Amino acid sequence: MTLPDVAFGITPEGEKVHRHVLDNGRLRAAVLSYGATLQRLRLADGTDVVLGLPSLQDYLRRSRYFGAVVGRYGNRIARGRFTLDGTEYRLAANDGEHSLHGGVRGFDKRVWRVESAGPEEVELSLVSPDGEEGYPGELRARVRYALDGDALRLEYRATTDAPTVVNLTNHTYFNLAGSGDVRRHVVAMEADRYLPVDEGKIPTGELAPVAGTPFDFTAAARVDARRDGRYDHCFVLQGGVTVSDPASGRSMEVATTEPGVQFYTGHMLDGVATPFGPFAGLCLETQRFPDAPNRPAFPSAVLRPGQEHRSVTTYRFSSARDCNRL
Repeated sequence: MTLPDVAFGITPEGEKVHRHVLDNGRLRAAVLSYGATLQRLRLADGTDVVLGLPSLQDYLRRSRYFGAVVGRYGNRIARGRFTLDGTEYRLAANDGEHSLHGGVRGFDKRVWRVESAGPEEVELSLVSPDGEEGYPGELRARVRYALDGDALRLEYRATTDAPTVVNLTNHTYFNLAGSGDVRRHVVAMEADRYLPVDEGKIPTGELAPVAGTPFDFTAAARVDARRDGRYDHCFVLQGGVTVSDPASGRSMEVATTEPGVQFYTGHMLDGVATPFGPFAGLCLETQRFPDAPNRPAFPSAVLRPGQEHRSVTTYRFSSARDCNRL
């Protein structure tokens, strides 16, 4: 079954943007073709647990990657350059001297093509031409959003016609309370190491133990228990991540095939450039490691012709009401 498109606006380049609503009776999600963006995610109790913007103009002018699929390379690449097979590639720098989330016009700012849509899933595709933002090879990417009971599943795929690097992730900000800030959320993470970074938020190359540091979430801890709740770091996953809001009883379990997760607590949101203030939502960006193209010791982010990049991330939700029904 194919659902009719719902118009969401037209970009300055004249591209039509559509909004697709998925509903399985437990979750209700809205996905935009602009940035393959998760705009809304309502749980069974009616609470919207993601930060979304009301109009296309807001996404064009005020977005901080809210709900978008980012690429071609999510996170940072140092000095906007890397060497692959003996050739140096220079990328668009949009974070000081570094390249962040694919550059000036990454996948979050592109209109994706809707390949298929139904009541509980939608699949979108994007072609990134050779040389776009400095990346080699034509990359063909796909992302599929699917509802499964109380879970939202994201599947990423990509192929290339020349050696390149790829790191696709989703930049949704979650707030299980539905409003307010996330500093009282509780996080538990199966990660015994994390990536220390320099002043430019570029990994030093060390995979440091979390034990005895403010980065230890192997035992559940409140977001603001340490570091004033300010995190924007990649953790090396051994399992999943659980986030809960004790006040509402809602929780979210994140499982992924990716080796890392960027935990960002939204402390840099300012409430001026965007409608959301600091700590309005937290991100769990499942991914390859930042700056992996320049770090041979990190899990490889290289994709070659004949290969397919694939990853899956699942967000499963529950509430106190659900527990009471058991």
